[in-house]
Amino acid sequence: MLQVDRKEEESLESLIRRFNKKVSQSGVLTAARRKKFYEKPLTKREEREIAIRKRARKEMKTREALAIRG
Repeated sequence: MLQVDRKEEESLESLIRRFNKKVSQSGVLTAARRKKFYEKPLTKREEREIAIRKRARKEMKTREALAIRG
């Protein structure tokens, strides 16, 4: 469970902002949205494969950018 303690003289708006930031960083909402409906195992595997390809593409772009600088 996520918990945010109120600091001295902290406004309610900033407290809510900090809480929302913690929730988004933890991934609680995204996990809940994913589990809202049943997904076939094949779909999960496809998503995983797409994520792997996306990560590889991102690494390749980073390496190319570093090669250009160096």
